[in-house]
Amino acid sequence: MPAPRGITRAAALVGAMVLGAMPALAQAPDSEIFLIPITSSDSGPALGLPRNITNRPGYDNQPAFTPDGQSILYTSAGEDGQTDIFRYELASGIVTRLTSTAPESEYSASMIPGQRAISVVRVERDSTQRLWRFPLRGGAPSVILPDVQPVGYYAWADSATLFLFVLGDPPTLQRANVREASVYTVDDSIGRSIQAMPDGGVSIVLKRSPDEWWIARVDPATDSIAPLVRTRSGQEDYAWMPDGSLLQAENATVYRWVKGGEWTPVATFSEPGLARLTRLAVSSDGRWLAAVGSAAVGR
Repeated sequence: MPAPRGITRAAALVGAMVLGAMPALAQAPDSEIFLIPITSSDSGPALGLPRNITNRPGYDNQPAFTPDGQSILYTSAGEDGQTDIFRYELASGIVTRLTSTAPESEYSASMIPGQRAISVVRVERDSTQRLWRFPLRGGAPSVILPDVQPVGYYAWADSATLFLFVLGDPPTLQRANVREASVYTVDDSIGRSIQAMPDGGVSIVLKRSPDEWWIARVDPATDSIAPLVRTRSGQEDYAWMPDGSLLQAENATVYRWVKGGEWTPVATFSEPGLARLTRLAVSSDGRWLAAVGSAAVGR
């Protein structure tokens, strides 16, 4: 696939920039998004051959499927470090640029439930990081939560409720209601990965100690937090399957967890670009896994 127009070479950050820790531009590694087919059987899911859908020098990261499972939203950076949001259509391979802003940059795109709009973490001109709304049919973007910053990551629980990873010392899990313009802190021992769950809950990484990390469920009705399973060693990225099982990668191996069980390996990839998998996402129909690799393959 050719590089998207206006994006030729990334000189920017790893995902840590959204966490306020931007590395030197020359040190930022390439990252690629791979699309991996999932087939189901009585023994569980099997992963097929990965396909590099970005395949260009530079930073392509943070894949997120649209609710219909037909497209992937992702973050891509240009030579100047500017990042914007793109959409990749699975059926056609067509890439569409959804934001084109400067000097602002956008990250962590997600469809807003019930709207023809995306939400993004936007790094503004003065480096403020807030959550913004971009309508897909054109029109001016707008701030969703003007007083909440610096936002790192987030997940929508429903069309009005979202949970956010907000930077600080320590970083906090905050709950916001966009209709009521309310926000409050739920917990202060979390990691950056926040995901909507198939059962309507929201999951976080709960960091009980430097060596004890759990994937935990937050009940949107009560804000109660229930640990589910310890993460693979030092791993923070994961993705939910539609059946309520979890996928998490450690180096080149993808593992699966089913409630009441242990992590079991699903597949190990030999491609150099998949030596360290991060930023997993699964389509709503469970047919596709998107994952970020540490380097390009097949250029």
